[in-house]
Amino acid sequence: MYLQHLKLTDFKNYCSADLHFSSKINCFIGNNGAGKTNLLDAIYYLSFCKSYFNAADQQNIRHEREFFSIHGSYGKNGNTDLVSCVQKRNQKKSFRFNKKEYDRLADHIGKIPLVMISPYDRDLINEGSEVRRKFIDGVIAQFDPFYLDELLKYNKAVLQRNSLLRQFSESGRFDSLLIDILDQQMDQSAQIIFEKRKIFLEIFTPLFRKYYTLVSGEQEQVDIKYESSLYDQNLIGMLKQSLNKDRQLRFTSVGTHKDDLNLLINGYPLKKFGSQGQQKSFVIAIKLAQFDFTSTAMGSKPILLFDDIFDKLDDQRVEQIIGLVGHNSFGQVFITDTQEMRVSRLFKASSIDHQIFEVSSGNVQLQEKISTTHERS
Repeated sequence: MYLQHLKLTDFKNYCSADLHFSSKINCFIGNNGAGKTNLLDAIYYLSFCKSYFNAADQQNIRHEREFFSIHGSYGKNGNTDLVSCVQKRNQKKSFRFNKKEYDRLADHIGKIPLVMISPYDRDLINEGSEVRRKFIDGVIAQFDPFYLDELLKYNKAVLQRNSLLRQFSESGRFDSLLIDILDQQMDQSAQIIFEKRKIFLEIFTPLFRKYYTLVSGEQEQVDIKYESSLYDQNLIGMLKQSLNKDRQLRFTSVGTHKDDLNLLINGYPLKKFGSQGQQKSFVIAIKLAQFDFTSTAMGSKPILLFDDIFDKLDDQRVEQIIGLVGHNSFGQVFITDTQEMRVSRLFKASSIDHQIFEVSSGNVQLQEKISTTHERS
C-alpha cells in the first residue's frame, strides 16, 4: 500500500496543499518552520487518527479557521482506498474510510500500517516508562486488534479503580467488593497484555540488533529487556498486597501499566553510557526493526516517515540509511531535511525512484521527479 495523493485544507500552517507522490521515496526540503514536519504529521493522522505531536486535535486547525481536513488516496493491488479526517471547532472529529464513518476510531488502527522516525523518539531513552510502553503498545496494536481491545479494557479498569480510591479517601468509606471486581477485570486483561508483550519482544529484539549493526556499522552489544512484575507474581496477588499502600497514594501502584523497557548498550543503561551517536543509531534501529516486524506480521509494507533524522549523523551513516530504505524490501518512504545539497547529492548518482519537494511557509512545489519504474498500484 502507498499514498498516491494527499489533500490538506487549513491544517496547521497550510491553507491548502494538493500533492501526488512517488511510490518509493519522497523528500521535503526547506528551512526549519517551513511546514515539512506538518506534512508528515498529516500522513500520520491518516494511519492513527491523531497527530504524532499534538494530542489536542483542535489545536491543529490553522489560526482563525473553523476546521481542518486531511484527505488521502492509497493504492493497493490495483484498488484505491480513500481516507478522510475532518476536525471542526468544538465538534467531534470525523474519520472516514471509503466514505464510511467509523463508530470507533480504534477500528481504523492497522488498516494503513506506518512507522515514523522523529527527533522526538529520543524520548524513548530520556523520558519515563510511559513513553516506552506507548511504543510497544502502538506496534502490537497495529497488527493485533484483540491486544488493543484488552489494553483499552485494562486502562479503563485502572482509571475506575483510581477514581474509587480517591472517593474512598475523601469520603472515609471503603467498599472491598467494588475493588475486587475491578481487580478481577484488571487481572484478566493484564495477563494477556503481559504475554503478548513478552512474545513480541522475543521476536523484535533480534531484529533490532540486526538493524543497529546495519545503521551504526559498529559491534556494540545492544539489548532491550522487558521489565514486568508479572514475571514473578500474578496481578491479583500484587493488588491485594498493595491495597493499603494504594489507598494512601490514591492510585494503583502495581500492574502492567507500570511495565518498562530497559535499553542497554554493552550491558549498561543506554541513557547514561551511550554517546549521542549511539543513542541516535539505537532509536533508528528500533524504528527500522518496527518496520520489519510490522511488515512481516501484517503482510504489507508500512509507510515509513523520516523526520529530520540526518542531523548529527555523518555522511556515511546517512548513505547507509538511504541505501537501506531504497531497497525493494522497503516500501514508500517520506523524508524531511533542511539541507537541499545533501538530499540532491544522495540521489544524484542513485537510480532510486524519488521526488523532491521544496517547502516554504506552508507552500509546496515539486522540484525534481525521477522515475525508473512504473508506479505501483
